[in-house]
Amino acid sequence: MFSHVMIGTNDLERAKRFYDALLGTLGVKPAMVDGHRIFYRSPTGVLSISLPIDGQPATAANGATLGFAASSPEQAQAWHAAGLAAGGTAVEDPPGIREGKGMKLYLAYLRDPDGNKLCALHRM
Repeated sequence: MFSHVMIGTNDLERAKRFYDALLGTLGVKPAMVDGHRIFYRSPTGVLSISLPIDGQPATAANGATLGFAASSPEQAQAWHAAGLAAGGTAVEDPPGIREGKGMKLYLAYLRDPDGNKLCALHRM
């Protein structure tokens, strides 16, 4: 359904350091830099982080969460640890198993340095 997701940043170099570390735990190669944007490409889609084109400050979307697929609980935990080490902030409950309506998930939540809410999810 989606070709790509783009979020904003106020500091492209800081965002690249953060997302290179974070997405590296999921096997994604470091970003390609294209002027005011960076791109992460994978077989399942593209993530771009951009300085706002309109020159206004980037702001985090209230109520939005960007989810990343993890292949195991251990990978989701490594993702979370890498994000914290790279300047992210833990949010929600600590990483762990959540169950409901016949589903069992391992979830880990962070906010990136610009305040965007992120989640690593492994379906168990």
